[in-house]
Amino acid sequence: MTSRSNNPLGPPANIDPKSLPALQKYPFGKIEPNSPKYFLSCMLGGIVACGPTHTFVTPLDLVKTRRQVDSKLYKSNVQGWKLIYAKEGIRGVFTGWSPTLVGYSFQGFGKYGFYEIFKHIYGDNIFPGMNRTVVYLGASASAEFIADILLCPFEALKVKMQTTVPPYAKNLRQAWAKTTAEGGMAKLYAGIVPLWGRQIPYTMCKFATFEETVNLIYKKGLSGRKEDYGKLVQTGVSFLGGYIAGVACAVVSHPADVMVSKLNSERKASESAARAMTRIYGNIGFSGLWNGLPVRIVMIGTLTAFQWLIYDSFKVYLGLPTTGGH
Repeated sequence: MTSRSNNPLGPPANIDPKSLPALQKYPFGKIEPNSPKYFLSCMLGGIVACGPTHTFVTPLDLVKTRRQVDSKLYKSNVQGWKLIYAKEGIRGVFTGWSPTLVGYSFQGFGKYGFYEIFKHIYGDNIFPGMNRTVVYLGASASAEFIADILLCPFEALKVKMQTTVPPYAKNLRQAWAKTTAEGGMAKLYAGIVPLWGRQIPYTMCKFATFEETVNLIYKKGLSGRKEDYGKLVQTGVSFLGGYIAGVACAVVSHPADVMVSKLNSERKASESAARAMTRIYGNIGFSGLWNGLPVRIVMIGTLTAFQWLIYDSFKVYLGLPTTGGH
């Protein structure tokens, strides 16, 4: 007869010793993959990965957004930062940080957590024989659809604060009160469709490119299995894969990013989204959709790399495997 171990953190005594290496992957409460606790851990990891990183690059986002709205406003990014700092100090350089922190924390919660959920639902349950890249694309699109509903109000406030000179509001609370007084929640969600148009292709590219890049690094670059390498190497691969994915999705989503910025700053009260986009495109043309691309490549490449590094480091801390490389 077998008995259970007196150590509450250890495995039951009747567990086959051959299974111990697998169990040791989950030392923090033995978080099993695709369990509710696992998905919650991924949601928390998304918050940690997205909120702080987006907030850190607020100065880049600020100048990029203003140059998208008015390409003649600053001759360069450096000039933009100098002029803003001269007039408003460091606070001005970080205009929009508070809606950025809150909004992208919510988005990270939805993006990473629901990606893992949908990847399990689509790839393991509904379409078990489906090509994995198709699963990555479908799961990331579904997750981003939800994540953008959480992000949209804060993205609208961020863009409004960043593109209005003098600033539209001093902080998130003031911006929220002012905007809802002008048009209620409907105004905060006026940009949801173009936001989906920007973020869903962006996230599909981000997650699918990351997964495939990581797989390629292990198979071709390192010529081995992920399990053959330590956690330091694995998180390093996540960083490199994240940077490559970030550059790709920055290019794919940039025209939509420009349009979202223009809509949130120039859309008229009685104007539909379709009519506003038609009018804006008539003013800026195809070339105008690419304003600010170089700085966005630097911003999104760096941002995405650190997001995957932080996200997978958080998973490793909890005793979970890093993403990709299967």
